[in-house]
Amino acid sequence: MYGFTIVENLQKIDEHIKRHELNYHSKRVMVSKEFTFDAAHHLHCYDGKCKNLHGHTYTAVFGISGYTDDIGLVIDFGDIKTIWKEQIEVHLDHRYLNDTLPDMNTTAENMVVWCYEKMDEALAGYPNSCRLEFVRLYETPTSYAEARREWMTHG
Repeated sequence: MYGFTIVENLQKIDEHIKRHELNYHSKRVMVSKEFTFDAAHHLHCYDGKCKNLHGHTYTAVFGISGYTDDIGLVIDFGDIKTIWKEQIEVHLDHRYLNDTLPDMNTTAENMVVWCYEKMDEALAGYPNSCRLEFVRLYETPTSYAEARREWMTHG
């Protein structure tokens, strides 16, 4: 049977744990953050119901890898959120994607590459050798397109 423990002595830096102990390893690790947005679009040269104006609640998932810093972080989740909010979401959320994205057919396949390029550009020069590993863009809960680093850099 499992018991519950009440913490009586909260661990203190330099008293209970030393600063050099905060980073447990020196391995590359990937963190992931997920965002949702609502948008409308339609597809050109497509013979199906998506040729008509319609909307989706999209989900974008970003996988970012890097080496942990002196306190054990690759990148702060809040930093990923800031990049998303300021550089990507502003072009997507509650927008008509055919107007706000570069000239393209607004397929999930085209949009995921655009999202990849925007996040990759924002991460350039980030500490800890951060790099974008993948972006997954869900158009529905069961349908997504994915862009991976190896595909973006090697064709």
